[in-house]
Amino acid sequence: MSSPLFLRPSTAQDLPAITAIYAWNVTNGTGTFELDAPDQAEMTRRRDDVLSKGLPWLVAERDGQVLGYAYANHFRPRKAYRFCVEDSIYLADGTRGQGIGRLLLAELMSQCEARGARQMLAVIGDSNNASSIGVHRTLGFEQTGILQSVGWKFNRWLDVVLMQRSLGVGDSRDPVDPS
Repeated sequence: MSSPLFLRPSTAQDLPAITAIYAWNVTNGTGTFELDAPDQAEMTRRRDDVLSKGLPWLVAERDGQVLGYAYANHFRPRKAYRFCVEDSIYLADGTRGQGIGRLLLAELMSQCEARGARQMLAVIGDSNNASSIGVHRTLGFEQTGILQSVGWKFNRWLDVVLMQRSLGVGDSRDPVDPS
């Protein structure tokens, strides 16, 4: 029987694991179109940027080992997008199919809603990424479009699948601006 899985806010001590997980995904996967894995200093900068906006960056941990992480960032930097976030989820090699991504996404959605977000977008690399598309669909995301052949990685063209889900009351009421 395996030990329990814990979802928690990331800490600076998680950055070596986060960097390694992302590097594996850059090198081996099509969920990100990044071609060169960033170093720990860059991943630290990215995490600090997300946290400075009051947005969540979570990790999934079992037996002291980070198995995956998820974070949300504003979809675009212009202020009009401040109630719309985009999710990102990355899992360590060998951990897919265990429900970790679904748990991370569900918690991320809950935390973003609590922070006032009204829409969450998934910008999924590779239209053949059935696991990511499936996890999002399971949690209520709907496909809103496909950007065809916009990425070139591993000597092939890759699509981007756009999915969206309302959080909380969505667009049925005006948002409350925290400022």
